[in-house]
Amino acid sequence: MTLASAASAQDVTVPVTSAPGIPATGSSIADSSSDIIVTATKRVQTLQDVPVSVAVTSQQTIERAQIRDLSDLQSVVPSLKVTQGTSVAETNFYIRGFGNGAGNVGIEGSVGVFIDGVYRSRSAASLNDLPEVERIEVLRGPQSTLFGKNVSAGAINIVTRRPQFKPGGSAEVTLGNYGQVVAKGTVTGPLSKTLALRLSGNVNDRDGTIRNLATGTRLNNRDRYSVRGDLLWTPTSQLGVRIIADYNRIDELCCGTVQLLNGPASQFIGAPRPFGLGAKIGDPNRKYNRETTLNVDPTNTIVGKGISGEVDYDFGGAKLTSITAYRDQLNNSAQDVDFTSADIASRVDHTRTKTFTQEFRLASDGKGRFNWLVGAFYDHENLETSSTINFGRDIRPYVDVLSGGNITLLETLQGYVTPSIVAGRTYFQPGVAIVAPFTLKQDSYSLFGQADYKVTDALTLTGGLAYLSDRKASTSNIVLYDKFSLLNLQNVPQLPYIGVPANAFAALNPVQFFYRDVPTHGPVNYPNANESGVLKAHKLTYLARAQYKFGRVNAYVSFSTGWKAGAFNLSTDARAPNNGVGRTANPESVTLYEAGLKTNFRGGFVNLAVFNQAIKGFQSNAYTGTGYSLVNAGKESVKGFEIDAAVRPLPWLALTGAVTYLDAKYNSFTRAPCVAFDTVRCPRNPSTNAIPFFRDLSGQRPAGIPKWNTSTSATISQKFGNGLSGFLRGEYDYSSKTLLTETTPANVGTFGVHNVNASLGIASEPLGVQILFWARNLTNTKTVVLSFPTVAQDGSYTGFLGEPRTFGVTLSKRF
Repeated sequence: MTLASAASAQDVTVPVTSAPGIPATGSSIADSSSDIIVTATKRVQTLQDVPVSVAVTSQQTIERAQIRDLSDLQSVVPSLKVTQGTSVAETNFYIRGFGNGAGNVGIEGSVGVFIDGVYRSRSAASLNDLPEVERIEVLRGPQSTLFGKNVSAGAINIVTRRPQFKPGGSAEVTLGNYGQVVAKGTVTGPLSKTLALRLSGNVNDRDGTIRNLATGTRLNNRDRYSVRGDLLWTPTSQLGVRIIADYNRIDELCCGTVQLLNGPASQFIGAPRPFGLGAKIGDPNRKYNRETTLNVDPTNTIVGKGISGEVDYDFGGAKLTSITAYRDQLNNSAQDVDFTSADIASRVDHTRTKTFTQEFRLASDGKGRFNWLVGAFYDHENLETSSTINFGRDIRPYVDVLSGGNITLLETLQGYVTPSIVAGRTYFQPGVAIVAPFTLKQDSYSLFGQADYKVTDALTLTGGLAYLSDRKASTSNIVLYDKFSLLNLQNVPQLPYIGVPANAFAALNPVQFFYRDVPTHGPVNYPNANESGVLKAHKLTYLARAQYKFGRVNAYVSFSTGWKAGAFNLSTDARAPNNGVGRTANPESVTLYEAGLKTNFRGGFVNLAVFNQAIKGFQSNAYTGTGYSLVNAGKESVKGFEIDAAVRPLPWLALTGAVTYLDAKYNSFTRAPCVAFDTVRCPRNPSTNAIPFFRDLSGQRPAGIPKWNTSTSATISQKFGNGLSGFLRGEYDYSSKTLLTETTPANVGTFGVHNVNASLGIASEPLGVQILFWARNLTNTKTVVLSFPTVAQDGSYTGFLGEPRTFGVTLSKRF
């Protein structure tokens, strides 16, 4: 079990609905992995035949493991990791340790998500509760040659069930702890001899799992619903047209935080008056009590809608596929960014993204020794985003203590020369501190092709090329209202008039929360005379692979490259070039050397992949406590292996599991953001109390990449007669301890994962009814999944907890 595979096979049947020219198939994975259908190479192949490291999760596994969204998927795919930040929209995917994009909408992810062939450009677009899913494929390693845009680390390919010409459907209701109620259903059937329809919908409602001690409400609840229509038209055996329209909405109180360490500033906030602000703060010793202290509940609203059309035409010898899609997504969120019950600062974000994509593919029929595929992909996106940070009524007493009372002294001295500056009433007043609106318009396209040649019945050689081009145009219109951040503390103009050095208050630099240490002491918006606000780049990626079949053993070696275009730092911390944290990051370039063995035997399979993967120019996007530091790492690499396996040693027992080993390091990273706790590489300037912008992490292991990840499952199945059957399933997934982020110290930010899931089901085949009892995180393991520096509280660190134990019962009916 320890050397077995996570999601590649879970004692399931994978039904594959027939498309024009493709017969329907299906088989029990425990009998043979050669019958697991995948489209990892944009062709219909079996898992055993496809020479790519890919994990497949079937519909039955999704149901039995109660995988509600892609965040749950990581429990059965150990090479995939999913993290969520201060909002549902700040969700990031990692494959083999590589991934980025969360928290900064100007940065696209390195892991692309595709649903029925449609690219989802933003992570939140893929987090609605999953519809009727046929399978989920996780492709590991760069996939730029066939998938093109933003798949430099891998891709997640979700395939939903197509409409059927035979009437049918399903309905299910789930009741669980925390007041969970989930209802979902789908119906399908013919509208005519050539037209079939599927309608699906779901509702997911649950109370929160974290209690806000300041307001009494519960956070991290679920309040989601989605509807979907899927129309299939097959007027001839050669032509198929599929049109899908969907709408989904998330409206939740998310996300609750816990304190990992309280530094002096946080302790002052929590100290009783008159020695502090007398506010409630989180207790690091009670972080697993699932309690938080926020004076304002965080809110998240995500509304996504879209329509796509797929046309397939079989010419007889070649098949043409066209996929056209338009998506519109709105993200609104609000957070208490000081993470205490004091009214110090809050933030409101609005983002709207409109995306149009078009793909064409022409592929040979797969017969003969030579087969090929050529295609083109186009993506156009318009994004508008705005962040507003507001100061609250406690901001002034808070900074007075941080500054040792020197803010008031400075106002007093300035007021002798400039009467409009009044002590206690000029700097850090309640109200808007900064407004940061951005726009981003991008156009990208790719031209790609791949060819296979069977030299012999056993040996196949593959080559592929893709030309990728990307253009982004961005504008900023930031307005800074924080008068103190606008001050040049190196040269305060009023001080020399009263005999005080102009830089006498330079040590107050740390409480300039915006644009500190920048000559302008304020935003320089773009486009301007020196900055066009445009990023343009292109790249040729390629693939070379040799595959050889030794009977039941399929071996392959490959070399491939990947690419992701440049990015804009759309955050308040972005600055003009040569002034610290930059506006932009250059593209990422990926190289991968991989060798694999896939062996198939009666009752199971074992697959092995060994790889050496490197990213030059990795787009690091670290949160520093006031904003995001977007910089390119010189080179980041990972060496490792993946073992996937499934076996049925007895007719009633199926075992699966996976092991992923990752040996990662920064080969070169000289511009990592500095942190206060690294006093050796980030010494403070005694005159300004400021630390350098950057430190050198070359040779160090990157944060967030566990060395070991494993996932196992065991399923006992039994038939009782009269059409009754049952199963008992247990799962275990593990991640070794790792530093979660480089901007938190190891002693407070290092955690691992030990998770047990279980389910018990009884089904009646004649009635089409199943009752399922399930539990996720059965042992209620407590862990932190993400950490970061607490906003504007040096020496304090905040984190997000993993999900608690959840359990329930699901009653489903198929007809």
